[in-house]
Formats: sequence, C-alpha cells, structure tokens
Amino acid sequence: MPQTMCSLVVILITVAIKSTRVDSLDNGLCLTPPMGWLSWERFGCNTKCNIHKDQCISEKLFTDMADRLVADGYRDAGYDRVNIDDCWMSRNRAEDKQLLPDPHRFPNGIKYLSDYMHSRGLKLGIYQNYGLRTCMGYPGLIGFQAMDAKTFADWGVDMVKVDACFTPVHTLDKGFEDFSQTLNQTGRAMVYSCSWPYYQLHTSQVIPNWNLIADKCNIWRTYHDIHTNWKDILATIDFVGDNQEIFNRNVGPGRFNDPDMLLIGNEGLTVDQSRVQMGIWSIIAAPLFMSNDLRHIGREFKDILLNRAVIGVNQDRMARPGVRVFHNETLDIWLRPILPERKDTTGDQTSYAVAFVNRRTDSAISIGVRLQELGLKYKYLFRDLFDTENNVWEPKAMTGTDEIHVTIPSTGIRLFKAELDISSQSQDKQL
Repeated sequence: MPQTMCSLVVILITVAIKSTRVDSLDNGLCLTPPMGWLSWERFGCNTKCNIHKDQCISEKLFTDMADRLVADGYRDAGYDRVNIDDCWMSRNRAEDKQLLPDPHRFPNGIKYLSDYMHSRGLKLGIYQNYGLRTCMGYPGLIGFQAMDAKTFADWGVDMVKVDACFTPVHTLDKGFEDFSQTLNQTGRAMVYSCSWPYYQLHTSQVIPNWNLIADKCNIWRTYHDIHTNWKDILATIDFVGDNQEIFNRNVGPGRFNDPDMLLIGNEGLTVDQSRVQMGIWSIIAAPLFMSNDLRHIGREFKDILLNRAVIGVNQDRMARPGVRVFHNETLDIWLRPILPERKDTTGDQTSYAVAFVNRRTDSAISIGVRLQELGLKYKYLFRDLFDTENNVWEPKAMTGTDEIHVTIPSTGIRLFKAELDISSQSQDKQL
C-alpha cells in the first residue's frame, strides 16, 4: 500500500471510529439493527390480486412470507419482523375516520395479521405517511395522528414506518417529533422508522437536525429508494461513505441510519454483488430488511442471507458503525469495531470486521496491506466470513506487522473478522 494511502487510512480511523459512541434511546427498542422482511421494492403497490394473486399487496402475501421466515430458518437467524408498506389501506377512511385495510385484500384485518405474526414468534410493522395522502394516494396521517397511533396500538403493531410524500419540508421536524410522542403515549412499544431526513436532504437541501432525529426515531432514511442493480447498490454505499462523519455521530443502540432494503435474491444482482450488499450493510450497522420473494429464492442467495457470521457483525452489541478508511475508483476498505474488546493500561483494544470491496466490473483485483496500516496493531484471529467452504475456514493468527493478501472478485467483497486474541500475553504491548 502506498504511503499516502496509509496516512489517509490512519487519519480516517482516528477521526471516524472514535466519534460513534452514543447513548441508547429511552424506548429501549432496537438495541441492535432490526431485521426482517419488507414488501416495497419487490412487490411495490401491486393491488391487482385478480391478476397477480401471489404477487399483490394482500393478507396472503404477508402470511406466506411469515411462513417462509419460520420454516426456512430466517426467524431463527434474526429476521423476526414482517413489515407492510404502502397500499394496504382502503382509498378512504371509515365513517368514524379510522383507517381501514382494503377489505378484499385484507379480509381479516390487520389485527389478524399481528396475531398471526405473534403466534409464530414474529412482529408486524405497518406504513403511514406524514401528509394528507400517502406516496401512492391512500389516506395520510395529518389530522389523525392520535387516532392512527391508537389504531396501530390496538391492532398489536410492533413497528411504524412514516414516510413524508407531499409534505412541506419545514413542517417535518415538528410533525415527526410530535408523532414520536404520540406513539409513546399509546403505551405500546413500537419501533419508529422515519423518512424525515431523506426529504430534507434530497428535496430542499435542508440540513437535518440529526440530534433531534436520533432522539425521536429508531431508524431513519437518508438516501433514495434502492433498486436491484449494482449501480444503485454502489451509489448507496458511496453516499454512506461520503457522509459517514455526519451520519455516524448519532448511531448507537436504538438508533440507526437506514440505507434501505436488502435486495438479495431478486433478479439483477449476482452472488458477488449480493455479498457486497450483505457485507457492507453489516459493516455500517444498517437494518437488515429483505425485500424479495422468499417463496422463490436460489440457494446461493439464501446462504448469503442466513450467514450467521455476517449477521453477527451486523448485530454486534456495541452497535458502533463501521467507517470507510480507503476509497478510490477501484477499491474500498471498510472497518467496523466489534466485540470482543479489552481495556487495560495500554488503552482500548477491540476486534474488527474488515471489508475489501472491488468496484471494478471487468476483473478481479489482488492487494496486500500490512495490518498496522489499517490500525490493527495487536494479535488477531482472522476468519473469512464469506468463505466458500461454509465458513469452516480455520482462523489464521496474524499480528500488526503481518501483511494480508486478498484477491477480490469483480464487483465482489472479501469480508473478515479480525478477533482480538485476548488469550495472548503479547496483547500487553503493541506489536
């Protein structure tokens, strides 16, 4: 690695990683990033159940996905939420102004769905929009905040995603803050997912009040809706990396940046590109919400989603997001501090997840880098988390003076866990 790269790496590690310790939200929810399944990217606003009975936004779609989460091991791996997005409602409220699910597509109502989820060890999420109408034209939240919050609580909902289509940006701070309080006043613990900062950043260039957002929301969107192609995946990763010093200041237990859904298993992403999304979403402590058809998914993609070692990085209890420590047109390097850690007279010592991403679309690349140039100064047990032999690759002991050599496939990732060797006496001093 050239000396200029080494200097940049060390500077970024020092500035970015040390700035991410924050306290958790008062509601005690989502101390690690939430995981589950969400309908939007894969199924959108398909309401034509007479034509697409297995692909439309309906009670059957969500019970089918719940069944697959349980039967195929996703729930046991941590994916325990099923989230309804837009287009679940009737076009108009009831005479008493309560929200109504579409009676043809949700004949048993939303309470039935929440009971269905809860009986299977799952949780139900639902969608609303802070506006007069939702993004797709269904009844919105404004004027009915208290009623809708109580309705969601009465239905047994566990998470509420609030969008902000068609709403004046200057009203969002107060509107989303007030609805946070309204949800809390129901007495039911509901995760609060906000699209609040996205509209400020991308529709009017308003600088969001990040402290307020993190105090009122469990997760918040900052970038465009993601789509199933490499260009979108890379653009989203770049946006996070380019703005990490701002975004990471408020990330911690109970509060996370949301770069949008996992698209793994949909047509448009290769296995290597899918590994990149799974790996970087885990490095940056992002929510892991799949939007795919779990009834029809290739084994190779299912293996990525169920990779317990990678999920373990995402769910690390310190909840400290990773940082991009090197970036050019060919290569990204990311580090995330994770457990186990050790504190002694030499200072804090921590384990890391280390990701190397090949941005090239035409060829693999090979690199070598000395660990201490990445800020890894002690003794570690290195393990390849996407090893092709089902993660049975034996951990390799390495020290700060060792050089790691990796070959990264085109539009692919090599993701390692560098676990601090706390049993070694050599930890008492830098190597």
